[in-house]
Amino acid sequence: MQSKATTVDEYLGELPEDRRAAIKKVRQVIKKNLPKGMAEGMQYGMIGYFIPHKIYPAGYHCDPKQPLPFAGLASQKGHMSFYLCTLYQDAVLEGWFRERTSEAGKKLDMGKGCIRFKKLEDLPLDVVGEAVGRMTVAEVVANYEQQREKARKAKKKK
Repeated sequence: MQSKATTVDEYLGELPEDRRAAIKKVRQVIKKNLPKGMAEGMQYGMIGYFIPHKIYPAGYHCDPKQPLPFAGLASQKGHMSFYLCTLYQDAVLEGWFRERTSEAGKKLDMGKGCIRFKKLEDLPLDVVGEAVGRMTVAEVVANYEQQREKARKAKKKK
């Protein structure tokens, strides 16, 4: 369920206390490890971390008015979610993340680039921090453009 909040503080203020505390802790880890040049704000009804237009003017291909998404943090109806776009775009990074999570003794409820958790203890914060800080802005952009090019070539073959 998307929030109508326009600021991160407003978003956090809407959350029940237990969720607010968990989201704040994950947010703290993300911000501590966020690559230089990334920004935080509201995007797609959740807390978003993105590459601003001043760095990547093309924006997100699905909606070029939006800056290029990198990560997201949300409180959903039945769980909280941490999204990391680079996990979806990079199979090697996804494999690394799954392996590190397993080593940390966590069994994740994970989609392609989304990790769902009901309580903070379900999320390996050290691995989240490591994953967030693993690529520079330039590497994220290069990875994104490479994935877009693969998608264009696959579409042409059809």
